[in-house]
Amino acid sequence: MKKQLFISGPILGMEDNQEHYRNIITNISQKLGFEVIDPWKREKYLYKNQEKCEPSSHKKYDFVQRDLDDADRCDIMVVYLPKLSAGACMEMFYAKRKGKTIIVVSDMEQLSPWIKVHCNTIIKNFDTLEETLNKFK
Repeated sequence: MKKQLFISGPILGMEDNQEHYRNIITNISQKLGFEVIDPWKREKYLYKNQEKCEPSSHKKYDFVQRDLDDADRCDIMVVYLPKLSAGACMEMFYAKRKGKTIIVVSDMEQLSPWIKVHCNTIIKNFDTLEETLNKFK
């Protein structure tokens, strides 16, 4: 059975840049034989039709539980952090607490100790992602 890899990363403010980094991660991961879980494929419509958040509209946030369910199913999570993202950090925290392998891709000069503690490794860019994934196969 193929290992499953979950792609996590910032969405808010980067809605138009999702395909770029997600395609890079997907191509490298599939080349190595991983099955890719990319929640953006099913959730991108939510970000195209953003509405004002209403406290009584909990149903519109069902995607959060779906993301957590995906994190439960994955073996490895690749978290792309060109900037801080509440959603990506929450997914990473959750997955690490469930014993998943977490690889952070970030070139930020200073990462929070919370990020460092909740990942297995940090790489600066996608140039070393294939080599890093091979270590966790």
